[in-house]
Amino acid sequence: MGHKPLNEQVIVITGASSGIGLATARMAARRGARVVLAARSEDVLADIAAEFGTRATYVVADVGRREDVQAIADHAVATFGGFDTWVNVAGLTVYGPLRKIAIEDHERLIQTNLWGTVYGSLIAAEHLRGRGGAIVNVGSIASDLAFPFQGLYATSKHAVKGFTDTLRMELIAEGAPVSVTLVKPASIDTPLPNRARNYMDREPTLPPPIYPPKEVANAILHAAVHPQRDIFVGGGGKLFVMGKEFAPGAYDELASAIIAQQKRAEPPRNPKGALHAPQGAGRERGDPPIYVMRSSAYTRATLHPLATAGLAAGLAATAALVLGGKSARRRP
Repeated sequence: MGHKPLNEQVIVITGASSGIGLATARMAARRGARVVLAARSEDVLADIAAEFGTRATYVVADVGRREDVQAIADHAVATFGGFDTWVNVAGLTVYGPLRKIAIEDHERLIQTNLWGTVYGSLIAAEHLRGRGGAIVNVGSIASDLAFPFQGLYATSKHAVKGFTDTLRMELIAEGAPVSVTLVKPASIDTPLPNRARNYMDREPTLPPPIYPPKEVANAILHAAVHPQRDIFVGGGGKLFVMGKEFAPGAYDELASAIIAQQKRAEPPRNPKGALHAPQGAGRERGDPPIYVMRSSAYTRATLHPLATAGLAAGLAATAALVLGGKSARRRP
C-alpha cells in the first residue's frame, strides 16, 4: 500500500508541542506537508504554527478526552478538507515504584498514553476509510520490554501495541485502504524525563544509547508514504528486545542496571511534571548527561528493506566468492 507524496498530504500530529511530536511537525512542514498540531499548551502551539504560516493550524486538546480528539479531526476537515495521515505521539511517563505511585497518577498516564491513542486511531480510521491514508502510532521499545520504575509506562505501551495490531488486522479484513504502523523508539533525546511525574529521590534520565528525535520523525514520515508494519528507532533498542526474547530471566536479573542508569546526581527539579497540567513544552530535545548518537544506521536501513536485503545478499555473495577462491587455492 502506497500513499500520497508527503508534500500533498495533510498530517495530524498529537503531542505536537514537545519532543518527537514537535520534531515531526517541523520536519513534515519543511517537507511541504500541511500540518494540524494538537497538544495542551496553546501558547506553544500558536508559536509553532506561526513558523509555517498557512500550512499549519492547531487545536488545543487533551487526548485523554474523546471529545477533544474529535475536535482535532473536525478542525482538520474544516481547515484543510480532511487529512491523510494521523500520528498519535502524545504521551507522558511516571518514575517510581509501582506501590508508591498514586492511583490517580496511574489512571492519568493510561488515559493519555493508551486512550489517547485509541481515540485518535478510531476517529482517524473512520475518516480514512473513505479516502485512504495512514495511521502511525508511537509506541516504544517498552511495547516489548518492561522497565523498572516505569511500570505503568511500559504497561501503556504494551497495550498500545496490542491495540495497534488488532486495528491493523480488522482494517485488513475490511479491505480498508488504511495502513497502520507502530513506531518503537529506544531512548530518545526529548524532554520526556524532565516533564515526567517523579517519585524518585533524584532527577531521571534515559539509559544509553540515546538517539535524536529527528530519527523518530523521519521514521514516522516515511510510514506516512511508504507504510511498514513496525519500525524500531535505534539499533540499541532492537538489541535490548532481542536479548530479552533470548534470555528473559537474565533480563529480569539485569534490571537493576537499568534502574541505575535512570537516575542523575541531582535531586528532582520538578517532581509534579506535566502529567496533570501542561508545563515545560516547546522544546524538541532534553539535556541528557551522556552522549547522544547523531543518527541510527540500523533504522535508516530498515526503512529501505529491499536495498538492505540487496546489500546483504551482495556481501554474502562476495564473502562466498572470497572463501570459495581461498578454498580452491588450497586444493592440491
